[in-house]
Amino acid sequence: MCRTQSPHRSSGVTSDWISESINSGSLRHVDLQVGTNGWASPPGDLFSLRSDNYFMKRQKSPAGDYLLSPAGMDWLKSNAKLDNVLSRADNRVMHALRKAQARGSSLKSFVFAVNLQIPEGKEHHSAVFYFVTEEPVQTGSLFYRFINGDDGFRNQRLKLVNRIIKGPWVVKKAVGNHGACLLGKALNCNYHKGPNYLEIDVNIGSSAIAKAISQLVLGYVSSVSIDMGFVVEAQEEEELPERLIGAIRVCQMEMSSATIVESLHAPIMERGVGLAKVNHHKSDDDVGVNA
Repeated sequence: MCRTQSPHRSSGVTSDWISESINSGSLRHVDLQVGTNGWASPPGDLFSLRSDNYFMKRQKSPAGDYLLSPAGMDWLKSNAKLDNVLSRADNRVMHALRKAQARGSSLKSFVFAVNLQIPEGKEHHSAVFYFVTEEPVQTGSLFYRFINGDDGFRNQRLKLVNRIIKGPWVVKKAVGNHGACLLGKALNCNYHKGPNYLEIDVNIGSSAIAKAISQLVLGYVSSVSIDMGFVVEAQEEEELPERLIGAIRVCQMEMSSATIVESLHAPIMERGVGLAKVNHHKSDDDVGVNA
């Protein structure tokens, strides 16, 4: 895998379409330390991931550079849950890539997106995180296997690692200052793969507990800054060390920043919501578990 550096470390030239994606979202790209109502790129070394000898000594090490480059964040609002946003004609990131490819450039680019679908009464919000690479994903790498694997493999591997940077005590207590969770085991995830992208739609409403936590966080969101990183969990020694796909810091976001988009489907009532699903399948890396 080509170790594409995150913007704050990159010494190369960022492609025009990536720059457009970074700077055109519903949330602004802001300063990591003092920015508000926007997103930034936290250094990978702020995250501790499984090191080369994790299975022998349970040791972790700073994550280092991202595998992919952050390309922005969208905060979207609709009257129904938004699925497969990368396939939409109005998705700004894919639109920027298509324009670049029409000019004959960035033909090998790949977009990785995580869409956190958050129900809010009759409204639905989506926090969409975008990460990109201009180089082909290395054949046979763990990330390559994740992209091209089946949903069962993906559900066992995609891990969210988060850090609360700023926020009231009640939010830190509910979310945890540092935590890790295998998303596909805790929540319902749908995977949408295209020729040059993979999107993971994470249905926060599929767990009553996760939904309650998200509602709590949204109530304080303008005073909360949180780092959210994504990792394909290493479960075999030859898959070590773990690599951070990418991370984004959400900086004291305002609910009113959401861009209103039209749903392509009529709202559907969700049934069979699990009451405690989010608690049952945390990663071994979660706080107090094999730490």
